[in-house]
Amino acid sequence: MAYTYPVSHPSGTLTPEQLHLFLSRPNLIARRVADITKMRFIADYLLQGRFDATGGGIFYETGEPVDAGADPESIAPLGEFPLVVLDEGEVVSAKTDKWGLDTIVSDEKIARQGRTPVDRGILRVSNSIVRYVDSVAMAVIASRVSSTFNAGAWDTAGAAVESLITLQAQREELGLGLELDTVVLRPAQYAKVIGMLIDDKALPRESGATAVQGNLPVDALGLTWATTPHFQGPNPLLVDRDQLGGMADEKLNSPGYASAGDFGVEVKSIRDDDTEGYKLRGRRVTVPVVTEPLAGAQLVGTGL
Repeated sequence: MAYTYPVSHPSGTLTPEQLHLFLSRPNLIARRVADITKMRFIADYLLQGRFDATGGGIFYETGEPVDAGADPESIAPLGEFPLVVLDEGEVVSAKTDKWGLDTIVSDEKIARQGRTPVDRGILRVSNSIVRYVDSVAMAVIASRVSSTFNAGAWDTAGAAVESLITLQAQREELGLGLELDTVVLRPAQYAKVIGMLIDDKALPRESGATAVQGNLPVDALGLTWATTPHFQGPNPLLVDRDQLGGMADEKLNSPGYASAGDFGVEVKSIRDDDTEGYKLRGRRVTVPVVTEPLAGAQLVGTGL
């Protein structure tokens, strides 16, 4: 099961002349990629911070305290406020990687099949980049989020929620301002959980058609339930998306590349007059970073 959103598909047929003009406009290609690519980066969804990796990498602090480390004091009129020196987290670094892929579309295919080979080419390139970057990001999350919580068997919706609320309360007691509210599951685990929620009538009415429509993510029982085929860890995760970390993208400003909206894939069309075709290229220059490992935990013993 892919991590999908509803997508509207443009209608109408383009002539070969219009397609050649389209392939000369990177901005139009980028918008088309964003329109037809159903897969979206779950890396961007779980790691919601946005960092600028100028120079090929990023330095960031991990485990930084969320409070000042001292209590406020009563201040008399015209009195001075106490000054505290804030503790800093551990400074670590991460290097960006350029993940990319090419495919070729010939003039013959454009003349004979119209937009189909163009759409198929950019779709497959984009989906491959999404798949690989997501797999890298999920591996980073799984390695950095090393704390575990014995959740007990999830044989009812009540048992699952009880364990999740218990974990949430434990993290809140740390005073770090963490709000773990998103459960991340492998597709097979997600299927079991959704089936359990349906059987126990635990899904809200507006999510009642989830099993039919396949809409993701699902909001139920005060939590967000998400899945991706790119997560292969044995244990479900409970995370705070706002504080877990972020994606550090590097903008190379290469000529001819364009991207649309917040979809991270940059695309480019390269005309080859010798072979009479187009090389369609996609890339993302990025590195996933987990800045707060305690903003997540692995749930063991669920029986999923």
